[in-house]
Amino acid sequence: MKKKVWLSFFATLGVLGTAGCGNTNNSSEAKAADDSKPVTIEYWHVNADTQGGKTVTQLVDDYNKSQSKVKVVAKFNPDMYKGLMQNLQAAVASNTVPDVVQVGWAFKDYFAENFQYTDPTELVKEVEPKQSDYFDKYFLSNIMDLAKLDGKYIGIPYSLSNPVLYLNEDVLKEAGLNEKGPQTWEELETYAKTIKDKTGKYGFYMQEPADSWAQQALLESNGAAVITKGKATFASSEGIQAYQLYQDMIVKDQSALHISWDQGVQSFIDGKVGMLYTTIAQRNNVQSNAKFEVNAVKSPSWKGKEVKLPAGGAMLAVTSKDKDKKTATWDFLKYLYSVESMAEWTKGTGYVPPRKDVATSEKGLKKFLEENTMMQPAIEQMDGMVSWSSFPGDAGLEAEQKLLDMRDKILSGSDVTKTMKDTQSEINDLLK
Repeated sequence: MKKKVWLSFFATLGVLGTAGCGNTNNSSEAKAADDSKPVTIEYWHVNADTQGGKTVTQLVDDYNKSQSKVKVVAKFNPDMYKGLMQNLQAAVASNTVPDVVQVGWAFKDYFAENFQYTDPTELVKEVEPKQSDYFDKYFLSNIMDLAKLDGKYIGIPYSLSNPVLYLNEDVLKEAGLNEKGPQTWEELETYAKTIKDKTGKYGFYMQEPADSWAQQALLESNGAAVITKGKATFASSEGIQAYQLYQDMIVKDQSALHISWDQGVQSFIDGKVGMLYTTIAQRNNVQSNAKFEVNAVKSPSWKGKEVKLPAGGAMLAVTSKDKDKKTATWDFLKYLYSVESMAEWTKGTGYVPPRKDVATSEKGLKKFLEENTMMQPAIEQMDGMVSWSSFPGDAGLEAEQKLLDMRDKILSGSDVTKTMKDTQSEINDLLK
């Protein structure tokens, strides 16, 4: 299920380098009462204020002010992509489906199998035939293929990210450690313990939102595989070893934190944690609010092994059915994918833009990338990216929840081997 993001992506970028179905929208809602009123569409996203939410608001407001034919209403969905999928299920049941939604890469299969959508390449042919070459013109085929399943495009790649290690260089210096940080997970464990012993502060925090994205990076970089041929396989010796190290820092050494994502990131920003392992999409939040010397480095590897990092972020999927709303949604999407809007999205988050000309354009990110070195680690390790594991079938959400429950049990002190093997069996029973 893994697909490497090709190195040619960056060679082409220079520096930086869904016929689909309709939803169950009531068509009568799609038409404006008269020609003078705009068509209202809903945009569902998962971006809290600390991870692009303010930029979402800015982009939507600017779009609404720029024209009078379409009005976009943005709706924030908590609990990340799993939370949005749950809310979308409820919306389908009540026949109030939105028009465009963020779908995390881990839920591509689940979304495609459980919801109706429109292939974006078919959408363009339907509502604006003259732009039928839009995706060939502005996107690399391998990047578009991230959103492809069984010959159809489920959505349009919008956000690409990978995890990086943020460093409080002042804390590392105080602990007598190399300010460039650890290069391996084994070294990171030692760094974390040293920070706790020498400074009294916590050495490490790994993000714990309502997904197991960061933990997949930890396990798969050690040679484990979350899924193999549609079955859960994470409870291998390599997976157990990885989670054991993670648990030891929290339970045995008490050098790492086991708290919510928001709390963990804020603890780092407040100077209470020496190292933070989270998405590059937190770059703006960390960089703007930290009152100490902060830097970001590439994700640690396991000694002698290659890094494997799940592609984070999301695609935008069109769930409108009515022709008027489809047309309005496409107009909004063109705005979001413009060079200028993509640049603002990257500046406001840290996500790598999927459109190929954003990085080198003067109206895009050329100057920003030359000046902002904290983006470099995420760029440099893109060749180590793999697909975010996506559980197939209707049980996808439940399987993901079991991974979260497993994480909480392990980080609270339960036996790592037994907990992982039990969870793997439970998930595979769901997938039968």
